[in-house]
Amino acid sequence: MDDRIRRVAILGTGLLGTSIALAAIRAGCEVEGWDLDPDVAERAGGLSGLKPRASLEEAVDHADLVVVATPIPAVASSVVLSLAAAPAAIVTDVASVKASIVSDVRARVGVATSARYVPGHPMGGSERSGPEHASASVVDGIVWVVGADAATDERAAARLAAWIEAIGARPVALTPERHDRLVAIVSHLPQVASSSLMGLAAVEEADEPEILLLAAGGFRDLTRLAASEPALWSEILVANRTEVGAAIDLFIRRLERIRADLDAADATAVKRAFDAAKSARLGLAAKPTVRSGVAVWQVEIPDEPGALARITSVLADGQVNIEDLQIVHSPEGGRGTVHLTVAAENADSAAVVLAAAGYDPTRLA
Repeated sequence: MDDRIRRVAILGTGLLGTSIALAAIRAGCEVEGWDLDPDVAERAGGLSGLKPRASLEEAVDHADLVVVATPIPAVASSVVLSLAAAPAAIVTDVASVKASIVSDVRARVGVATSARYVPGHPMGGSERSGPEHASASVVDGIVWVVGADAATDERAAARLAAWIEAIGARPVALTPERHDRLVAIVSHLPQVASSSLMGLAAVEEADEPEILLLAAGGFRDLTRLAASEPALWSEILVANRTEVGAAIDLFIRRLERIRADLDAADATAVKRAFDAAKSARLGLAAKPTVRSGVAVWQVEIPDEPGALARITSVLADGQVNIEDLQIVHSPEGGRGTVHLTVAAENADSAAVVLAAAGYDPTRLA
């Protein structure tokens, strides 16, 4: 039996829904879409090639897979409607909270009917919103959680995982409860910390107008998430409030530990905590296939069109692969730095290639 998913319905055609549509169409799927706002669906259709439909029922008719990409408050009801309207389809969603939605769906339709519902969460996106900012690259290489549990149909979960791979992402199996606990730390808490830090600088120091002029790369990196959509994030955080609250408590305890070390003037303890964090961060920078560790080179570049393209081209011509890249802007303008992460075995080659092209790389790690 051919289990491949060929017909896909996207419910909610914003940035993520339209990006998934683009990736699915690229993989050869037929994609139909529906949005509560017909104008958004039409724009998504013109940008992605999905076929806009006038109703949820029309969009999911004959679908092999229904992807619910609506705002969180509408996810459970959209899943329930899709299970009824498309009795042969797998139904998944892209919400960043899983356990509460799974519980809601099962309470409404029962365990047997909800077995075709395979919770999902692609770990990709952007601070931007709307189909105009969609791209298939949003999906490329990302981890996509398949949140099956004991009540989920195993064949449905396997088919969804195969489709996720086919459109360019990497399926990872996590139960809904484990997913919510982990994303509270690596996704939801960073949003809280970023917005809180930005609020501290903007409000608590409102009588210090020069403070933001002093904001360099570190502050900009840490507060990038503060530019995210407030309504979206308030819904996410409230939906996962128990796990987010626990993550905030853990973070507070770590801050208090550092505060105590500072009060005791214990530079050794502070350094030990920072060393552990640095080691973990360098491991995060590497792709899973990079087992030997990484090296990070800092390179100053002018703030002008083509500067980033030139440096990446230099490394490409030298056969040095970039594992990760970060741009750090200077608050003074006119220049900035690029942090280039390469596999440890390519560290020396990267330095030689960069120096030969006139750059002056500084190794950070």
